Amino acid sequence: MVRAYVYFVRGTPALVQIFLVYFALPRVGFEFSAFWSGVVALAFNSAGFIAEIVRAGLQSIDGGQTEAALSIGMTNRQSILFILLPQSLRRVTPPLTNEIITLVKNSSLLSVISITELTRSAQLIIAERFVPFELYAALAIYYLIIITMLSLGSEYVEKRLA
Repeated sequence: MVRAYVYFVRGTPALVQIFLVYFALPRVGFEFSAFWSGVVALAFNSAGFIAEIVRAGLQSIDGGQTEAALSIGMTNRQSILFILLPQSLRRVTPPLTNEIITLVKNSSLLSVISITELTRSAQLIIAERFVPFELYAALAIYYLIIITMLSLGSEYVEKRLA
C-alpha cells in the first residue's frame, strides 16, 4: 500500500495532485476549502517523498548496527529509536531540506486554485497595474530569500549533527 502511494506521488505532477484534491475529492464526499485543499495536496505530495527519504536513510545504516543492538537486549523499537534514527538523521538532513525547499516552491502552484500566496498576490497586482517584469523579479527575490534562509538553517543543523 505504501509503495503504491509513493509510486503515485513520484509519478504524477504536484499540479495534478492539487487538482485531484480540489476537484475530485468533493465528488467522493471530501469537501475542503481552497486553503485546506492546498494544504492536503502539498502534504500528500511531500509525504510521499519524505517517506522515501526516511526509508533510504534507515536502509543506509549497516545491518550490523541493528544486530548489535538486539544482541545487547534492545527491542526492535529501541534499536530503531536509539540506534538507527540518530545515525540516519545525519544522512537524511540534506534531502529533507531539499524537500522542504521543493514544498515552498510548489506552494506557488496553489495560485491555480485561487489561494492567495506570493505568486497569486503578484498576479493580482500585475492585473491591476500591468508591471509584470518588476513584480515577477521581486517575487523571484522573495523566493530566493526564503530558500536561502532554509538552506542556511539546514547547514546549521548539519554542522550540529556532525
